[in-house]
Amino acid sequence: MVNLRAHELKVLASIAKLGGKASVEQLISEAELSDAAIMRAALALQEQALVKIHAEPQVIVKLSAEGGMHAEKGLPERRLIKALLKLGGEANLDSAVAEAGLDQQFKQIALGWVIKKNWAVYDSKTNMLRVAANLLQQGEAPEGDDEKLLSYVHGNRQVSLDSLNAALQAAVQTLKKRKLLLTEEKTRRIIEVTEAGKQAAAQASAAPEEVTQLTPELIITGKWRSVKLQKYNIEAPVAKTWPGKKHPYLSFLEEVRAKLVTLGFKEMTGTNVETSFFNFDALYTPQDHPAREIFGIYFVKNPEYGDISAYEKAVANVKATHENGWRTGSTGWCYKYSIQEARRLILRGHGTCLSARTLLSPKLEIPSRYFSIARCYRPEVVDKTHLSEFNQVEGIVVDEKLTLRDLLGVLAKFALEIAGADKVRFKPDYFPFTEPSVELSAYKEGYGWIEFGGSGIFRPEVTLPLGVKVPVIAWGLGVDRLFMMRAGVDDIRYIFSQNLDWLRRKEVA
Repeated sequence: MVNLRAHELKVLASIAKLGGKASVEQLISEAELSDAAIMRAALALQEQALVKIHAEPQVIVKLSAEGGMHAEKGLPERRLIKALLKLGGEANLDSAVAEAGLDQQFKQIALGWVIKKNWAVYDSKTNMLRVAANLLQQGEAPEGDDEKLLSYVHGNRQVSLDSLNAALQAAVQTLKKRKLLLTEEKTRRIIEVTEAGKQAAAQASAAPEEVTQLTPELIITGKWRSVKLQKYNIEAPVAKTWPGKKHPYLSFLEEVRAKLVTLGFKEMTGTNVETSFFNFDALYTPQDHPAREIFGIYFVKNPEYGDISAYEKAVANVKATHENGWRTGSTGWCYKYSIQEARRLILRGHGTCLSARTLLSPKLEIPSRYFSIARCYRPEVVDKTHLSEFNQVEGIVVDEKLTLRDLLGVLAKFALEIAGADKVRFKPDYFPFTEPSVELSAYKEGYGWIEFGGSGIFRPEVTLPLGVKVPVIAWGLGVDRLFMMRAGVDDIRYIFSQNLDWLRRKEVA
């Protein structure tokens, strides 16, 4: 005899009672079980060839928010014609609309439909509306299929399109165009008992009832010795469950942070809104640089300016450096520096502004290592490798004996250990605040080459005005791109995807 559990027997018996074939909705009512319990039982029964599960597509019809309102109050044209009859059969359109209590947004809709349904005649010159002669004799407008359908769906919450007659199905299209009804495609599951299932159900009904749960009463009374305990089938199919977990990208950022802390780096933090002084000026970027234009950075509308009075000495040093080179050995940019422009508030365009703040901090240690994972903002054209809002991992190392070789070693470690790259390459680049400057690219088999970002050794025009007299190596890498290579993602927009299937399956090695 087939060994069946209580829910499986209950489902079999319910299907038999309903004629050998039933929908999940029917079984919910008959067996008094949840839809999940019924489907688990049905899947287990199907594994043993006791039932067959058929999937039938169907269209469900339900009311929109506006449709629900009209189902309760009546269609706009019904309310308008009632008001017109109440006013004697003829009235000014605005008076009839007011009498009907219609909102102005439904005025033209109601007018259009009373004319289309031949309920009234309208004179646009005099703005007068008059009830049709035949309707005036009847005393009220006949109920149409659209109103019958609206009432029917309202009473049943939702109905299957196939369950409606031809007239009501035609009314569905009418009300759908009026945005009063919504249709949704669903799959209806029908469970049919097989001959083997009928025999199993008959045998099971004659067998002693099995106990699925050992209760205190069974133990105290000793009845557990005589009852038949049901065996559990650990191979029975169950519904998939997805435990909660961190977003793959957030997990990656935590891993990057943990590795940098392990390497002796301290984290730098700051706000998303920054002054132009720290984002540009302190990094020796002239105030007429193209990156500071409206197409290169996001400006804050209100307030427009911030306070940099706490950094008066550093501002004076940076001002002199821009104008004439100050004590850096440089000629500077040779222009008139604007304190007002330095106070301009923006959304930070890179994480390097945090490095500038750290170098100016009285808590700066020499030697020391610092990093940040910063959200940055630029009005970029969004494509497979660019976003207007992105993350950057920024780092600096401050030490007397630093060279370019030290910088290249740090960058290679990032690409190989964190991004999982197979090899790296460097090429010369230009940034206003570093010299020499280096661009990092990395390659992964099956993925190709990708550019990660720039780096270099801070120029004296950056470090000396901030009070730092030793070499500082710095880098700013697109951590989004590091994750792309690590996870095998070829479109940066997918990192922020809401695709649950991808998020559930994605594990970053």
